[in-house]
Amino acid sequence: MEYVEFMTNEEGDDLIVSFALSWGDPGEVRSLILQRTPKYEFLFDESERGVRFSDEAYWDEEDWLHSIELGRAIVRLETQFHKYELDVSGVDRREWKQAKRILKKMNFDRCYDLRFS
Repeated sequence: MEYVEFMTNEEGDDLIVSFALSWGDPGEVRSLILQRTPKYEFLFDESERGVRFSDEAYWDEEDWLHSIELGRAIVRLETQFHKYELDVSGVDRREWKQAKRILKKMNFDRCYDLRFS
């Protein structure tokens, strides 16, 4: 399980949920980013629609979100290539609430499996 230090979220033309994980030396973080651009997605090929996933450890990889399970303190993410279990117990509750709202918006067409536990 990886510990989430903090999160950042954006709602605009892009919908973004970003997890900053403890990584390496104390104070260093690694980003896991979920991003979708519904406003322009109709311009993309069908295979390029959905929630893009990037992990700072694998920047050269194009990956897509397949499922996410949101618990009170644990998040389980599954992408095309990876699985993650994240501890969000230390995340600001307002930030976490906003992330859940954005994740619901990202799934307007049910492009991934969204579960709450």
